[in-house]
Amino acid sequence: MQLLIYLISYPLIKIVSLLPFCLIYRLSDLINLLLYRVFKYRLKTVRKNLKLVFPRKTEKELVKIEKGFYKHFSDITLESIKAYGMSENDMKRRYRYENIDLLKKIQNDKKDIILLLGHYSNFEWMLSIGYHTKGNGYAIYTPLTNKYFDRLFKKIRKKHNAFLVSRYKIKEFMSSLDNNKNYLFGFAADQSPSNVGKSYINYFFGHKVPIFTGAERFAKDYNLSVVFADISRVKRGYYRTKFIEINDNKDSKYSITDQFIKLLEDQVYRDPNQYFWSHNRFKYLIN
Repeated sequence: MQLLIYLISYPLIKIVSLLPFCLIYRLSDLINLLLYRVFKYRLKTVRKNLKLVFPRKTEKELVKIEKGFYKHFSDITLESIKAYGMSENDMKRRYRYENIDLLKKIQNDKKDIILLLGHYSNFEWMLSIGYHTKGNGYAIYTPLTNKYFDRLFKKIRKKHNAFLVSRYKIKEFMSSLDNNKNYLFGFAADQSPSNVGKSYINYFFGHKVPIFTGAERFAKDYNLSVVFADISRVKRGYYRTKFIEINDNKDSKYSITDQFIKLLEDQVYRDPNQYFWSHNRFKYLIN
């Protein structure tokens, strides 16, 4: 069944990857309409999350963010596929880094990097980071249940000098790093941790929840520098990223994680349309 689904889907994915951007966004408008108006994709979760994060906003204001999110979500879904058909020049023209010199300086100091980001703006095109730094970029991810799609998305990222490392194998991978090579690890660190009972608990948008701390643990265990990727949309199909270094100020056991959460919150408050509200971030609210 997995192979059948893949064989049916792959030609469509390939076609979308080759479409010009003008058609990509017409298709995105249609998908937006279907997801939001027809199928109401995760609409209950989106509304619950928005009410939790913005309790003082009016219903009209929340609906405006809601609509903006679905439009953005449709764009990112197709842009992640479009990456398969994009050249290096296309990617560099549409996805710019304001202060890439910060990463280069860290690498020149012989340190590897953990790049922290949330599910915000176009985090998918961050796979292009390998075009601008030494070595390759590695994204920590949860493998897809369909092994054929899993291979395909690995192939898409590899095209742009990025690689995927299963979160189930990250310890093994980290333990085998070559000191003569450069590594940059991308962690989308705003997901809910699987082991809630042993998780770090703190406030996220004003609500106590378990918080993922894997990136901080790896940074300390392997002496890695930590940098936050502040991504923003310039206009449809164009993005820029500013890097902010995060240093452990020793204020708490999870100083790096706390700083990441604050930076992410500031990012979302700046433009809430670009956050992935469909993810159940508040699944485990702590009273």
